[in-house]
Amino acid sequence: MDELARIAQGLAGIEDPRTLLEGLFAYAPVGFQIYNSAGHSLLVNKAFLELFGSEPPPDYCIFKDEIAERSGLLPLIRRAFAGETLHIPLLWYDPRELKHVQVAEGKRVAIEISICPLRDRSGAIPFVAQVFKDVTERETLGEALRQSQKMEAIGRLAGGVAHDFNNILTIIQGYLEFLKEVGAPYRDSVQEVSKAADRAARLTQQLLAFSRRQVLQPRVSDLNSIISGLEKSLLRLIGEHIEFRSVPFPKLGRILVDPGQIEQVIINLAVNARDAMAGGGKLVIETQNVALDEGYTRLHPELKAGPYVLMAVTDTGVGMDKETMSRVFEPFFTTKEKGRGTGLGLSTVYGIIKQSGGYIWAYSEPGRGSSFKVYFPRTDAPEELPSIPSAGTPRGKETILIVEDEDGLRQLARIILTRAGYTVLEARNGHEALDVARSHPETVQLLLTDVIMPGMSGNELAGRLLQLHPETKVLFMSGYTEDTIVHNGRLDPGTAFLSKPFTPSVLTTKIREVLDLA
Repeated sequence: MDELARIAQGLAGIEDPRTLLEGLFAYAPVGFQIYNSAGHSLLVNKAFLELFGSEPPPDYCIFKDEIAERSGLLPLIRRAFAGETLHIPLLWYDPRELKHVQVAEGKRVAIEISICPLRDRSGAIPFVAQVFKDVTERETLGEALRQSQKMEAIGRLAGGVAHDFNNILTIIQGYLEFLKEVGAPYRDSVQEVSKAADRAARLTQQLLAFSRRQVLQPRVSDLNSIISGLEKSLLRLIGEHIEFRSVPFPKLGRILVDPGQIEQVIINLAVNARDAMAGGGKLVIETQNVALDEGYTRLHPELKAGPYVLMAVTDTGVGMDKETMSRVFEPFFTTKEKGRGTGLGLSTVYGIIKQSGGYIWAYSEPGRGSSFKVYFPRTDAPEELPSIPSAGTPRGKETILIVEDEDGLRQLARIILTRAGYTVLEARNGHEALDVARSHPETVQLLLTDVIMPGMSGNELAGRLLQLHPETKVLFMSGYTEDTIVHNGRLDPGTAFLSKPFTPSVLTTKIREVLDLA
């Protein structure tokens, strides 16, 4: 005897089968709704009420429901009354569109629907049943995974482009500094080229930020202090036609971030809000301590449950539709007029926050403004104050070994350091550098090496050179991070690093700083 026959035999002994059916209907984990041939809703179960908030009103008729017509559901109901059994694998809807439900505002719901005819003994179909399954969590996780994979692929491409371009920009900016010293008759032309190179450098940094391949210099910081330090700049940036309000939480927790990068996040979010409020509006930045539970992090798998610091940036602008929202953090995507934006502002925000260990969530509707919520892990460590750089033009007489596979950049570095008084040795790669160090009769005080080189990485070179000359200090340079000296965008402790592109003055200042370390 098969299982179905055994169950049927067992049920035959029940005095009132209706009791069993009522129990199955009432406590099933999926929503049930039954219609009669006139289209009126006769019966719903507990799971239906949990999904939709309340049952349809007494005068509700599916055949007169405009939303059911637009969604394509109504024709399927008619087909079910004609004898078909149908299945809709996915239907997204906004509960606020349904007049009879009481679901919280802003919660979009994804459901699977099965529709089947209920026949009587004669074979007629007096009723049709709908079965609803809430698949919102499954679809939300799927969307998050697909978006994460797409952003990661774009990030790898952007980071690779930025790596090569940074070497070129360093050479351009370095020689422009030399040309500025010459002065007339080409001073104005040189100045314009220099401005263009600076803009290109900023674009490259934005690409690195998005791709999470820039080097961060984090310290324990107070987010309220970062925001308050920017308020005057923000007021100038957004203009007098926009009302700005800051709402700091009085006992805000501290976060481990690169303050300069977080300033960039705030500025970019403010610019995005300003552009959405051409006719005026309100911009509010508020902070708060929050604790995220497993219920929230289950829908946002990139987050872990625990204490966070929240920064919410909200505007009353034009808002965004669903299609725009799905691409809002993509690089080069913009809804602005041609020439009014690069499309890198929000992608930069996304990259910085992700590389800082945080999370960003956006909500918007057309005509209802936008809200960006940023979560940073909270720390109990004390706040760290920034160091004050020394003034003046640094010079020296020490011996420096430059190792760089880009010939033009290596030549530029040699000229800069020679002019600053240093004795300079150079090599194209790690193996050549070790030969130079062995043959040089005197001590090499500093190794200046690129991180990413063919054959031998800068980190491996440093380790082997320090075995020969333990007293040599090391300064790494790169326009792109790898997991050799940088992990999750953060330098290994005690590592000196110079980010490309750099100017001659930045190079000599950093060289002096490393050499003067005890």
